[in-house]
Amino acid sequence: MKNIIKLLVIIPFLFSCEDVFEPAMENFRTVESLYNEPSFAQGLLGHAYIGNPLGSWSFNDVATDDAVSNDPNNNYRRMATGQWRSNNNPMDRWQYLRASVQYINLFIEIVDDVNWASDPLVAEMFRDRMKGDAYGMRALYMYHLLLNHAGWTEDGRCLGIPILTHSETVTSDFNIPRNTLQECIEQIYADVDSATTFLPVNYGEISNDNLVPVKYQAKGVTAAQYSRVFGDQSRNRMSGAIAEAIRAQATLLAASPAYSEGVSYTWENAAQQMAIVLSRLGANPVSLIDPTGLTWYANATDITNTASGVNVKEILWRGNREENSSLEVEHFPPSLFGSGRVNPTQNLVDAFPMANGYPITSPESGYNPQSPYTDRDPRLSNYIIYNGSTAGNQNSVITTANDGTTNDALGRAETSTRTGYYMKKLLRQDVNANPSSIVNQFHYKPFIRFTEIFLSYAEAANEAWGPTGTGGNSYSAYDVIKAIRARAGVGTTNGDAYLESVKGDKDAMRTLIHNERRLELCFEGHRFWDLRRWKEPIADPAKGMRIEAGSYSPISNVEARSYADYMYYGPIPYDETLKFNALIQNKGW
Repeated sequence: MKNIIKLLVIIPFLFSCEDVFEPAMENFRTVESLYNEPSFAQGLLGHAYIGNPLGSWSFNDVATDDAVSNDPNNNYRRMATGQWRSNNNPMDRWQYLRASVQYINLFIEIVDDVNWASDPLVAEMFRDRMKGDAYGMRALYMYHLLLNHAGWTEDGRCLGIPILTHSETVTSDFNIPRNTLQECIEQIYADVDSATTFLPVNYGEISNDNLVPVKYQAKGVTAAQYSRVFGDQSRNRMSGAIAEAIRAQATLLAASPAYSEGVSYTWENAAQQMAIVLSRLGANPVSLIDPTGLTWYANATDITNTASGVNVKEILWRGNREENSSLEVEHFPPSLFGSGRVNPTQNLVDAFPMANGYPITSPESGYNPQSPYTDRDPRLSNYIIYNGSTAGNQNSVITTANDGTTNDALGRAETSTRTGYYMKKLLRQDVNANPSSIVNQFHYKPFIRFTEIFLSYAEAANEAWGPTGTGGNSYSAYDVIKAIRARAGVGTTNGDAYLESVKGDKDAMRTLIHNERRLELCFEGHRFWDLRRWKEPIADPAKGMRIEAGSYSPISNVEARSYADYMYYGPIPYDETLKFNALIQNKGW
C-alpha cells in the first residue's frame, strides 16, 4: 500500500505534462510500474526542475535598499515595512523545496532499477546521468533552504534544516530536529561529489570515439552512444560544472560573517571552490570574461542564438528561451504601456561611481549634485531609467521629474515611480508593450552567471589573502575587479586610479567589491541575501529624487525599512514548529 501512496503524490505533476507521454497515462502507478516506464520514472526528477527556486524572477530587491514597488500589495514591500512574520513569510520555501526533495529521494531509490534503454551501455549512461542530475538538484534545494531558513537559535546553535536522504512514507517519523549548518553544508558537499562522479563537466556532442570518457571507453561506448545520452539535447540540465557552482555558493554562504562562527568553512575554502568553477572557462579565466556580459539581457543576437541550449561565456546555467513581453508590461514606465513596478532607489543610484572610477562622495570624482547623471558609470544608464533617459523601441524620452506631464512623473499615478527612477535592466527595449500592437522578444533567465562567480571569488580571495593575493591561483581579487570595471567602462581613462589607491587596503577593497557586486547583480535577487550574510545594515530607508524646475532635491525617506536584528535570518514556518516540537525556531521569531 505504501508504494501506491508514494506514486499518487506525483500525479498532479504528471497530468500537467500529459502530452509528453504516449500512450496516455493511467491515473495510478505503483513503484514497480516505474521500472519499465522510464519516461514516467523521469517525471519524479522532472518535478525538481518544475520546482527550481531559480526558475522565475523574485524582485526581492524591493525588500532592500535598492528598490521599492509602486504596488501596495507587493509581498516584499509589505515584508520590508513591518509585516514579516513566521506565519507571513514571502521568503518561505520550507514546504515547497522539501516536497521536491521527497521526489528526488524517491527517484534516487528507484533509479538503478529502471530500464532506461534497450542498449545496456546506453541504459547505464542514462542511469548515471539521471542519478547525477538528482544529486545535483538535491544540493541546489538544500542550498536554497539554507538561504531562507538557516540561522541561530536562542541557545546559540547555528542550525540548518533536517537532512533527509531517503523518501518518507506514511509511517515515517516526521518530528525530526534540524541538523547543524555544518552538517548541512557537508551534505551539499557529499551530494556534489556524487553528482560530479556521474555527470560530465558540460554536455555536448562528440564525433570521435577517443573523446569518450575513459570510464565509458573501457566498456566499449562509442561516440554516438555517448552523444545520445550526454549530447546537446541535455544542455542546461544539471551538469558537473553547475553542481560545482552550487557547492561554491554554499561555501561562500557558510564562510560569511552571519554564519562563520558556526561552521568550519573559511574564506579560503570559498575562494578555492569559486576558482574550480572559473577554471571551466579556461586556464586564465579573468582574460575570458565575456566582454558583453554586463548587458546579457539585451544582447539580441546572443539571445536569438541560444535556442539549442548553447550558452554564451557569461552564462553557466539558464532557463529556457521564451518569446514574450511580460517583463516589459510589468516594468516599463507608463508611457511605454508598462506598470513600472520596480523603482530603483537613490541609494542604488548613488552607489554607481563616476566614469573615472571614483565614488561620488570623493572630492576627486567631479560629481555635480545638480547634474547628477553626467559622466557617471555607464552601467547606470544601462540598468536604470532616470529623468531624461531614452527607452523603448522608439527611444522615447522618459521624464520622471515631479513637474513632468505624463504618468512617468514622480507619484503621478498608481503606475508611476515613487523614487524618480524605473528599472531598465533585464528589459528588452525592442519590445512594444502597447496592447493594441504587442511586439514580443526572446528572453531567458540566467540561473548562474559567471560574473556572480567572479565577484564571489574576489570577495572570498580578498578576505583570505588580501587584495592582491592569489592563494596559488593565477589571479587575485584586484585582478577580477579591475577586469569587471574595465568591461563596464569605468576608470578606463585614468588607469582606474581609485582602484589603484585601494588595492593595498583589504577593508577598502572589501567595500569596493561589495559595491561592484551590488551594481553588477542588481535586480537579480542577490542584494537581499548579500546584506544578511555580510551582516551589513538592512534597515536603511529607501531614498528617491524629486526634480522640479530643473532643481534636484533628494527624498530622504520614500519608504522606511522595518527590520529587527534577528531578521538577518529567516524563520522556520510557524505552523511547522507547532506540529513538530523537535523543530527549534530561529532566535527572535
